[in-house]
Amino acid sequence: MSHHDDEANPLDPMKDSPFHEGEARVQERLGVREQIEPWARRVVRPYLPDQHRDFYAQLPFLVVAARDAQDRPWASLLVGEPGFASSPDPGQLRIDALPAEGDALATALHQASDIGLLGIELATRRRNRVNGSLLDRDTLGFTLAVGQAFGNCPQHITERETRRLPRPATLPPARVSKELSPQQIDWITRADTLFIATGHRGEGARAAFGMDASHRGGPAGFVSVSGTHHLGFPDYPGNNHFNTLGNLELDPRAGFVFVDFETGSLLQLTGEARLEGTGERRIEFEIQQVVEQPFVLPLRFARESGRDRVYRIASKRPESTDVTSFELVPEDGGPTPSFRPGQHLPVSIGLDDPEQPAKRTYSLSGNAAAEVLRISVKREPHGAASNRLHDHLEAGDTLHAGLPAGEFVLPDAPERPVVLASAGVGITPMVAMAHALAKSRQIPAWFVHGARDGAHHPFRSELETLVAGAENLRSHVRFSRPRDEDRPKDGYDSTGRVDLALLEKLVPGLGADFYLCGPLGFLESLVAELEAAGVPAEQIHFESFGPTGA
Repeated sequence: MSHHDDEANPLDPMKDSPFHEGEARVQERLGVREQIEPWARRVVRPYLPDQHRDFYAQLPFLVVAARDAQDRPWASLLVGEPGFASSPDPGQLRIDALPAEGDALATALHQASDIGLLGIELATRRRNRVNGSLLDRDTLGFTLAVGQAFGNCPQHITERETRRLPRPATLPPARVSKELSPQQIDWITRADTLFIATGHRGEGARAAFGMDASHRGGPAGFVSVSGTHHLGFPDYPGNNHFNTLGNLELDPRAGFVFVDFETGSLLQLTGEARLEGTGERRIEFEIQQVVEQPFVLPLRFARESGRDRVYRIASKRPESTDVTSFELVPEDGGPTPSFRPGQHLPVSIGLDDPEQPAKRTYSLSGNAAAEVLRISVKREPHGAASNRLHDHLEAGDTLHAGLPAGEFVLPDAPERPVVLASAGVGITPMVAMAHALAKSRQIPAWFVHGARDGAHHPFRSELETLVAGAENLRSHVRFSRPRDEDRPKDGYDSTGRVDLALLEKLVPGLGADFYLCGPLGFLESLVAELEAAGVPAEQIHFESFGPTGA
């Protein structure tokens, strides 16, 4: 993905798309093209937002994707003290680190090279991708001209704490071969994490062209090895951008890197990959060269077993036809962890295999001042985890959960009025935010929600009580298809969908910070309308639920 100006044919239908032809083909084949394209045009940015600039500055390592002199893709890790990655302006990212001697990319980063970077914080499962081209390189590092920047969902990331060690004076030499050794095969088949480098450069200059660095994860053993030259793994659902698969659609060359988290060693592979299947998809990879770097990273990574705690379900309560709340308290009797309104809770739910629980993330919907953590879960027709929670877990049962996390939060001291606008189960983090705003009593706020009807309107009584007791908080509820028994002004205020016209009526001049949460279609239309009405981007905050969430 390049930083150059677009020189493509102006009649090209892909001209303004954040995706290239290969990505569009895969999206079309898998039935998500019409849904993801308009959304990606808003969340894939040609610069680094301030939040992403701050995120890179706190990381101890980055994943890098580039090509060597033979045009083969490789992935590697760049390491430094937090701050080694910095952004002097939204269009640039400075990296004060280079691949180690013996790394497959040691001599590969040159002026104008396509570079893909992945920033990932394993402890919180946050990740962000930025792609562009190398502006300059010196003895300390290089500067990247940003082509595209976008967030990734936290799925399939194994939580780990990172600690730094002194960098040794000397390292064993890298081991280069054409095939996997028995020890390397064992390494791969025990892994729960890998990183992939892919890329595509078409004709002309377009931000959608270039290199991508991507994460793949799963239960230990999710990668299988056949012989000494072949491996494969399932392609689990993600954000439906299909950047990696789109690159492979047009250029099958790929690079993989596996990290030995206990020793700091890297195992780099390059070869050709292909996608097989459409329902249960797999990536199959033929290895052409192997580079092993023993003990090269001055980092060690510990599994987050200490962060996971056992929680007892203190209460279970239906909130609507399809949403149920679970209040959780630590089983060990220790203090309940604090959270910021809008954050979510990673939960492990036992399904068929108790050794491989399902990992899900649910927004915290309760009052942050309470001594319990409340998650509110929508039953999905084919959702194994949500159905397990709804049908089999009761008060007194236990489950495992990590620490609250997430950046979709209210500021500590809002400077403008706040509008919380949600649809469907997107209401859950907004309830926690409403509790905080009602408690502060300082900032005028609106709670605006869209639901199908009264049966699908969770938290009705709770919010009515909250609004009645807080002079600074008002609410407006819209039903799109009210039932005969639903009464205007007794459960809902108007019919239709939450849109700009409603927000302009409630907040003349739109002089507020807007926090939006809900399905993709809801966000697409509302973000577009607010931007078209002149609301600055920094006053529009959003979070989407589902596989296309960004």
